[in-house]
Amino acid sequence: MTESAAIAAELRAKIMARPEAILEDRDVMRALIAANERAMGANVVDLRGVAMERLEARLDRLEDTHRSVIAAAYENLAGTNQIHRAVLALLEPPSFEAFLSCLATELTQILRVESIRLVLESAQADEGAALERFRDVLVVAEPGFVEDYMRGGRPAGGRSVVLRPVQPNLAALYGDKAEWIGSEALMRLDLGAGRMAGMLALGSEDGEQFRPSHGTDLLTFFAGVFERAMRRWLG
Repeated sequence: MTESAAIAAELRAKIMARPEAILEDRDVMRALIAANERAMGANVVDLRGVAMERLEARLDRLEDTHRSVIAAAYENLAGTNQIHRAVLALLEPPSFEAFLSCLATELTQILRVESIRLVLESAQADEGAALERFRDVLVVAEPGFVEDYMRGGRPAGGRSVVLRPVQPNLAALYGDKAEWIGSEALMRLDLGAGRMAGMLALGSEDGEQFRPSHGTDLLTFFAGVFERAMRRWLG
């Protein structure tokens, strides 16, 4: 028996012992099919090879979908944990001043945004002057400001959460940080019967962080918790 025959016999014995190893190796199977097609000639079409190529394409698409689903699940989990941490931070401050300070510092870091603005509508012009020391986080606006800002010039409004790129004509809300804000999340606040509208604005330097196509469930939940915290302080 020649050396090549011995190698072939040894290889044949290994394949016969574990044939599933060949079936599980996509590159080897593709090479075997290509060799079979060459042996049959150009005038013969191997339908098995065509079917296998289609199955491989479907498998690749399924694997891509699987990876996308897993990535989305991890992203949702991370977002949920982030909101939970933010909610716990809202419950810590012992005073309204500490609550506002938390918005400007700890909450900004937890939510990974550049700026947070709490907008309260008021018919009393002197209230804005009284709260001037909190101007980095608190904005006192005229009645109707919240609805106009959240509409952004559009005729339709009424949404409780709005995600969008920052519009140049509306960026003044963020003061000195306006030029750094690329996208924003706006949450309408119901502060209770007899009180005017409020809004919580999250401004991000990343223009893709808050997009209209993103889900708003977590932010809706966060806005609900924030409303209840604010009612406690305003009460």
